[in-house]
Amino acid sequence: MTKRVLITGCSSGIGLDAARRMQSLGWQVVATCRKDADISARRAEGMECHHLELSDEDSVAQLSERVLAGGPLDGLVNNAAFALPGAVEDMPRGALREIFETNLFGTHDLTVRLIPHFRKGGGRIVNISSVLGLIGIRWRGPYVATKFALEGLTDVLRLEMAGTPVKVILIEPGPIASRIRVNAIPHFERWVNWHDSARADEYRASLLKRLYEPSGKDRFELPPSAVSDRIVHALTATRPRPRYYVTTPTWMSGAARRLLPTRALDWFARHG
Repeated sequence: MTKRVLITGCSSGIGLDAARRMQSLGWQVVATCRKDADISARRAEGMECHHLELSDEDSVAQLSERVLAGGPLDGLVNNAAFALPGAVEDMPRGALREIFETNLFGTHDLTVRLIPHFRKGGGRIVNISSVLGLIGIRWRGPYVATKFALEGLTDVLRLEMAGTPVKVILIEPGPIASRIRVNAIPHFERWVNWHDSARADEYRASLLKRLYEPSGKDRFELPPSAVSDRIVHALTATRPRPRYYVTTPTWMSGAARRLLPTRALDWFARHG
């Protein structure tokens, strides 16, 4: 029987590459996107594709009902997320609420709506985290906070699902070629009043250049296919690992978090 997987955030980057990879392996892919043009593009590639707005509870409910009505589901890859750069002290409450609604609350909502189905026939829940779920760096506070939270929630869910046919897996990429920087700009412009910030000069010298004048590829950057490799293993291996590190910075950060004191971690976050 053909296996079926739901992958969120398939407009570009990791989600799109993973959807194409799983389809090439004979899986029936149910993809989600936010824009109509991207939905049409995925359908043109032979995928089932639906609109999903993770920050909207009704959208999550409608999607889960539609997906389950379409037949058995063997896996869920929670990939959709966005970044909101800026200094923590410049983040209003609404900014944190918005990013948590998508990166954590909506992801959690979709997951728990599908768990009863997975309990009956078995299934894999693969959560795409980040190296920033292991260690924080400047200007990334809101995104770091959501990924730290996702890490904790996923670890506990994995422990609680022990003894059931549900496997729960974390994948932690470092720098990956994607549109996350470009997609972060509208959120930054909406929420961060950097002109009036005590750090205005730092914004000009650092973050604004990184956002609007990218200097090129990160020295450790890998293509999205590197993450897809781990997603394939997480969905198909008899005994998937609890977590998969992707890229050198993730391996280094994981080791540093386990072995180094807080002051050393702070140095590593600034210079690593």
